[in-house]
Amino acid sequence: MAEKKEELENEVKKEAEKAESKKAKKEQEIVPKSEYDELDDRYKRILAEFENFKKRSAKERESLYGSILSDVVAGMLPILDNLENAAKVETKDEEYKKGIELVLKQFQDTLKSKGVEEIKTVGETFDPELHEAVSSVQDDTKGEKEIVQEYRKGYKIGTKVIRHSMVVVAN
Repeated sequence: MAEKKEELENEVKKEAEKAESKKAKKEQEIVPKSEYDELDDRYKRILAEFENFKKRSAKERESLYGSILSDVVAGMLPILDNLENAAKVETKDEEYKKGIELVLKQFQDTLKSKGVEEIKTVGETFDPELHEAVSSVQDDTKGEKEIVQEYRKGYKIGTKVIRHSMVVVAN
């Protein structure tokens, strides 16, 4: 019995020593305040960098979309010009003309839904950012730098010009 008692006491001592060593390990694992502050600061900086990256990426995606849309629309504008010219031509077949006008309207509506709009010309003041002057005329009834005729329509998306309007400017 004394042996068992001694054995039990030894086991209790071993368990107590294990508990003490675990406690010592845990105390060592606790991060000092200065190290915690440093890690917290690094975490906040990395989080801020990540948020900035997300915003930058979103802006780049939006810019890329606008650029691609402008390129695609610019390639389709000659087709729109031809459809407009075809709609202006007089023909004996009214159904044919109506079909051309419907296709033209559908094309224009699609461009409008993508934010493409015509640049206003006749009666407006000449703006080199929007218009390209191909000739000028002297007309006392018109104001200075007033657009009197349009040779080719111009288009823009928002503030970005896709194609400048070709115009005749007075005075």
